[in-house]
Amino acid sequence: MARQALHTFTRGAVRGVRKETPDTFTLFFDLGDGRTPAVFMAGQFNMLYVFGVGEVPISVASFGREKQLMHTVRSVGRVTNLLATLASGSSVGIRGPFGKGWPLAEAKGKQLLVIAGGLGLPPLRPVIEEAIAEPGRFDGMKVMYGARTPADLIYTCEYPRWEAADGCELLLTVDRGAAGWKGNVGVVTTLFPKAGVDPGRAVAFICGPELMLKFSILELAKMGIPAERIFVSLERNMSCATGTCGHCQLGPLFICRDGPVFSYPKVKGFFPREGV
Repeated sequence: MARQALHTFTRGAVRGVRKETPDTFTLFFDLGDGRTPAVFMAGQFNMLYVFGVGEVPISVASFGREKQLMHTVRSVGRVTNLLATLASGSSVGIRGPFGKGWPLAEAKGKQLLVIAGGLGLPPLRPVIEEAIAEPGRFDGMKVMYGARTPADLIYTCEYPRWEAADGCELLLTVDRGAAGWKGNVGVVTTLFPKAGVDPGRAVAFICGPELMLKFSILELAKMGIPAERIFVSLERNMSCATGTCGHCQLGPLFICRDGPVFSYPKVKGFFPREGV
């Protein structure tokens, strides 16, 4: 029942900051109202408020059994630039949780495909951690993650633990290689043939840039994975988090209120790009 708690506002005290890439960082919070990450479902988001400046929607990146709330942020605007200056002991406002999460219950007993591009990995990190914590819950997990360059890969300090976990296979790719990079070069869909996907028992969770979503869905369909077993997170243009402002409207849907996670058939007719 706690995981279905209504959204609320509290202060978040910064307890740690981890640099991920030159423009991306992870903040670790203790919540002033005593809540723990257990009340946040994988795939939900919070509004992070810099007092007197404004707020931005940021996905929850922490797993429910972890002690601190975790948010990974890219510095791209006024509010996120200020979040990048925070140090231990700072505080922000945290409003949430909002949105619907990943349907982990529907994936139980199936091969779990976690497909992420760029900053699409944070909303899926709780899924990865939950699958690792309960290895018997799914019939194996394939994590396929792509970034622009090796320097843009996030959570690199966690990869060894993920790779060592029972039933988890991590596959990485970059659009452009660099000195010392020995991994795959290409878009994330080039990982699909290497993953040993079984279309008859696979469920796909996808988050990333819209173009990446488009081609991932097309390739999964070619592999024979039914549309009803493909789920996407559409985190775009969210502002108020309640469907009031209309910035994130997609046909009759509001991404912040009705999503951000949707089954693909539910959004197919309103998909942001043609051809999917």
